Amino acid sequence: MNIQLSEHFTYKKLLRFTLPSVIMMVFSSIYGVVDGFFVSNFVGKTQFASVNFIFPFLMILGSAGFMFGTGGSALVAKTLGEGKKEEARNIFSLIVYVSVVVGCIISILGIIFIRPAAAFLGAEGEMLDYCVTYGRIYLLSMPALILQYEFQSFFIAAEKPHMGLAVIICSGVANMVLDALFTAVFKWGIAGASAATAISQCIGGFAPLIYFACRSTGDLRLTKAHFEGKALLRTCTNGSSELMSNLSMSLVSMLYNIQLNKYAGEDGIAAYGVLMYVSMIFIAIFIGFSVGTAPIISYNYGAQNLFELKNLLRKSLIIIGIVSIFMLAFAEFLAQPLSGIFVGYDKELYRLTLRGFFIYSFSFLFSGIAIYGSSLFTALNNGIVSALISFLRTLLFQTAAVLILPLFLKMDGIWLSVVAAETVAAAVTAVFIIAMRKKYGY
Repeated sequence: MNIQLSEHFTYKKLLRFTLPSVIMMVFSSIYGVVDGFFVSNFVGKTQFASVNFIFPFLMILGSAGFMFGTGGSALVAKTLGEGKKEEARNIFSLIVYVSVVVGCIISILGIIFIRPAAAFLGAEGEMLDYCVTYGRIYLLSMPALILQYEFQSFFIAAEKPHMGLAVIICSGVANMVLDALFTAVFKWGIAGASAATAISQCIGGFAPLIYFACRSTGDLRLTKAHFEGKALLRTCTNGSSELMSNLSMSLVSMLYNIQLNKYAGEDGIAAYGVLMYVSMIFIAIFIGFSVGTAPIISYNYGAQNLFELKNLLRKSLIIIGIVSIFMLAFAEFLAQPLSGIFVGYDKELYRLTLRGFFIYSFSFLFSGIAIYGSSLFTALNNGIVSALISFLRTLLFQTAAVLILPLFLKMDGIWLSVVAAETVAAAVTAVFIIAMRKKYGY
């Protein structure tokens, strides 16, 4: 039985409603993890470092999907809460159509400029060629990637999180199977890994497009849309925090690669890649929960149900706190086996990765608060505060930490910089949540 946005949410009901979005985000994160595993073990260390090197740049290009998805779903859910179903359908359809056009433009420009971009970031020789090969194939699926990101949010707003989960599971399984086939069986190397990811993203992006286009009932479905510049602007403004978050994370990842190349060379980039793959899965749990609760918050904010807003905030913060503790414990426990899976073939690289793992894991204690806080203010249609939290967490604090701490602590300073940045970001987010209580009534 479907859970409605208008219902009162107990812990059990909240977890049931958000679980599909959590699993969706985890499966989305598996794309990079699977690529990394097969490239590292079946293609080579240099190619593995190349994927890690160019991946942040590709994520910058795909981050428009998060902006359209989170900003749009918050506006659509609020409009539904106000009882304006036809207007909600029009906004939903407009966002989808615009995002397809934007995805095509990004894809073309990315394919043209990826070589000079990779060279500018510091790739050269074989690594530069591998970056270009992986990136150009990956960019062919950019429209689908943007659609996939935004439909993860729209499935929740449509009260169909289980459908979004089914699509992402199919997409994730396809990626795993094709990665194994293209790299381990056909020996297509880094091109095969990129092709596997591109095909799976097409499944994740275009299957929901077909579903909403063929759907004849329900509050959300694709229809003819008339242009609403104000709604589109509100979507982009409101989703700017998620755009900022993903842009910042990608830019900071590039900075990490530069610092790691300086202090540890190719091994440092490869070790950081392992941590990023594991971190993506852990952080995806927080993002999935935040994305899952956002439409409920938006709906109740639109309906001015302040009692339910208070209930959702209190329960969400308790859940995040408990999950954070378990994440740290799991990360410390799994550090050795996960490092071995990715880089066990190289003793020195394994040692470097393991050391980073033990330090980096403490960031999971604090990262969930800032992620949820940013999503909370997006759901409340306060894109400015949401964007500010994202900017401080993912760009300012981490940039400052990764530039300063290695001067005193060398490699350990690079790993500790994430922990320091997440701790400060959690404190700042708590201040914003407390300061805004009277304005929003939670």
